Amino acid sequence: MILVKFKNLDKSELARDAVHNRIEGLIEKFGDLKDSRIMVTLEMINSPQQAGPDLFRVKLYVAGGRYSGITVIKSDANLYVALAEVAEHMLEALNRFGDRVRVKERKKARDITNKLIQQALLSKS
Repeated sequence: MILVKFKNLDKSELARDAVHNRIEGLIEKFGDLKDSRIMVTLEMINSPQQAGPDLFRVKLYVAGGRYSGITVIKSDANLYVALAEVAEHMLEALNRFGDRVRVKERKKARDITNKLIQQALLSKS
């Protein structure tokens, strides 16, 4: 489920569709995301105290499922560039997350193997 929230920004169907297109591309590559709740916040950051260009911030948060807890935040002067950067960085984060799980499983398997070898050596003595 993809939820799109607008903060300090007028709601736009074009922006909502762009978010859905980007996120659905990630869901196709990482099928476990189908079971997750994905929240995307689109916001405009501007400060009345400091003059300067307006920035758009895109925050993507995955709640539930295998990839629960992953958060990616990117800002840019263009909302769609920030969205593209979030999608790209999210792809990297999801790949790293999968690698981390695989490394932990391998370490666990090595530990079990070492423990069995030690027990076998002790039983022979």
